[in-house]
Amino acid sequence: MTVRTSLPETRVEPTAKKRTLPPLLRHTLFALAAFAFVVLLTLVTDEFTNLRIATIGYYLIAVAGLTLLTGLTGQVSLGHGAFMFIGAYTVALLVTHVPSFPLWADLLLAAAAGGLAGLLAGAAAARLRGPYLAGATLALAVGLPALTRRFTDFLGGSNGISFTVHSRPAGIAVPELRWQTWIVWLSVLIALVLVLNVVRGKLGRNFRAVRDDEVAAALSGIAVGRTKILAFLISAVCGGLAGGLQAFLLGTAAPGSFTPALSLSLLAAVVLGGLGSLWGALWGAVALVYFQAWSEDLADALHLNTDVANNLPLAVYGVILIVVVLAFPRGIQGGVQKLRKLLRRPAEQKEFQ
Repeated sequence: MTVRTSLPETRVEPTAKKRTLPPLLRHTLFALAAFAFVVLLTLVTDEFTNLRIATIGYYLIAVAGLTLLTGLTGQVSLGHGAFMFIGAYTVALLVTHVPSFPLWADLLLAAAAGGLAGLLAGAAAARLRGPYLAGATLALAVGLPALTRRFTDFLGGSNGISFTVHSRPAGIAVPELRWQTWIVWLSVLIALVLVLNVVRGKLGRNFRAVRDDEVAAALSGIAVGRTKILAFLISAVCGGLAGGLQAFLLGTAAPGSFTPALSLSLLAAVVLGGLGSLWGALWGAVALVYFQAWSEDLADALHLNTDVANNLPLAVYGVILIVVVLAFPRGIQGGVQKLRKLLRRPAEQKEFQ
């Protein structure tokens, strides 16, 4: 005789899924919070600090674009200052010759002009890699500012183009520089929302696949050449917007602001902040502004001569870059993540005890 035993049925309740906001909405809300923080910060600081905050803003979008290019697709560019040059002169020429255009149109056209240049450069760069790509983009950064001496009447020569933009609406009792800082950060945050959605989407995954292994990416159906060109295009759009915002903020576009040293500094900011991280782009932009300011203050305090004082910011920035990379190979953002894990570990240990 067989005894049949039956176990009571256990009903497994479906686990409730966590409701998360769509990425675009989440990024937009974060950008609004960041903009509110910037507005509050400008209200409690002086005009000189406002200028530095605005400078961090346009450097942030330039470094973010280069982060997308170098950190996500592995293409090293030493000519990103050239795209900023194109954006700055686009805004300067539009304000000077087509004053009826609104500011937002000038900035959009500056970004489009930078993107067009990036599209052309990317088409050529898709066939290059490593030092050959770096050399080609460096030639772009060296050659473009020289055009100002060739077309002096149109581009203003070595003095550049000076102009004035009255962007503040009548009836708003806000200092002009503070208003400009708000415009810069509003433009930067809108662009960052778009860039962040690209990075987190399918195109961003294609970028990483091309960076990790081009052969494997091609075998999986990814058009490697087209993906590289798209990365150059998006990165150059960011550079063009950054240059346009710089010209809008300073009221001038001059070749001396877009030397090859700028391109090298942008790439160093990418490495210093954290390669492939948009948070790292923020740390790199802050470093670009404040390390230079502190170096200039140090040169004034030590009463150094002009030649030494002009080169001291680059030397200090280089030393700090070496120290940070040796201590944190993934840059400042890598160090922040490492510190966060160390702080979480004691709390997790208490939970298990």
